[in-house]
Amino acid sequence: MTTSTEPEHRALRRDASENRRRLIEAARLVFAEHGMEAGVEEVAHRAGVGVGTLYRRFPTKDALIAELVRTLLDEVLESARQASTVPGGDGLEHFLFDVGAAHAANRGCLARLWNDETTTTLRQEIRTRMATLLDDARRHGRIRDDATIADVDLTFWSLRGVLEASGHDLPDAWRRQVAISVAGLRPSAEALSQPALA
Repeated sequence: MTTSTEPEHRALRRDASENRRRLIEAARLVFAEHGMEAGVEEVAHRAGVGVGTLYRRFPTKDALIAELVRTLLDEVLESARQASTVPGGDGLEHFLFDVGAAHAANRGCLARLWNDETTTTLRQEIRTRMATLLDDARRHGRIRDDATIADVDLTFWSLRGVLEASGHDLPDAWRRQVAISVAGLRPSAEALSQPALA
């Protein structure tokens, strides 16, 4: 039996969901422009909601940042899933460019991205998917036999440095960095002069 309040509850849930989406998108933009030092008032203003609405959804600024990081990692995980469908061992390369684009769009929260305590399980799942992509690329002869998942990590670390150094003046500099990293992972008869990272 449907009560008269059910449509109202559904509308409230839709409003709450839309407010959450707007707040996360606003946080993404504000932190990308001003860093994580930016105030939540600016986030609420950009989202078109009151500060009280923000605090009802995210009781602290840290909770907002943690949710932004989780949302971004969900996107990275989805990129890894999609990359696993790319044939011929090219999924890893697609994944690296997708993650580069995600980093560039979320440069304001990169300091928390790979070490946030609330997303350990999610990061472990991403690493499992990355290992599968790495194995597939190796099996198809798309990368060096001695390439490791730590080498993929190095690509992510270097991306953060490039994004922080280039800022908004050179928004596509990260693409060149990914291309160089991919080229460095290509098969070669010449052994690397440095051992793999643990």
